[in-house]
Amino acid sequence: MKIVIATNNTHKVHEIKKILTGINVELFTLSDLGIIIEIEEDKDTLEGNAFKKAKEVSQACGIPALADDTGLFVDALDGAPGVYSSRYSGENATYDDNCNKLLNELEGIRNENKSAYFKTVVCYYESEDKNMFFNGICKGKIIKEKRGNNGFGYDPLFVPEGFNKTYAEMNDEEKNNISHRGKAFEAARNFLQEMIL
Repeated sequence: MKIVIATNNTHKVHEIKKILTGINVELFTLSDLGIIIEIEEDKDTLEGNAFKKAKEVSQACGIPALADDTGLFVDALDGAPGVYSSRYSGENATYDDNCNKLLNELEGIRNENKSAYFKTVVCYYESEDKNMFFNGICKGKIIKEKRGNNGFGYDPLFVPEGFNKTYAEMNDEEKNNISHRGKAFEAARNFLQEMIL
């Protein structure tokens, strides 16, 4: 079975491939297939963006697609940045830009009020009649300065519940075992495994 991972983000591709190892699926990236496509994430929910990306990429490539959308929801900011996490400080924002904006927004807020959670929604799209969603959530808190060099996005600022290190201080295996994306893609992995059998 062939599936395309509907993202141009090499960090995401790396994580997803690690999580989906061991099942009888041939995973392709857009660059593997020579497809250049940029999909505007203009929906107001993670589900809407994941579905749009999976559908458009599947139709462009002619094979089923897996897409995800992820948001960081900070309680003290009424759930911001949420669905706008990747473009929190503008359309062409870097990871550092977004982290710095988040730190600025949280300045003056007490540490005990910096609870947050990451949520990932994965969409598997084969056709209008055959598509599925899988969710993963990881609760934690935002710290006041970046720590660690692994991961990407807000990883250096996020400490998961029950841990004293950030996502960015964890190795791939540690992070994938507990992360929002790990949980969502693990659910997708189980679905695909059953479908293949």
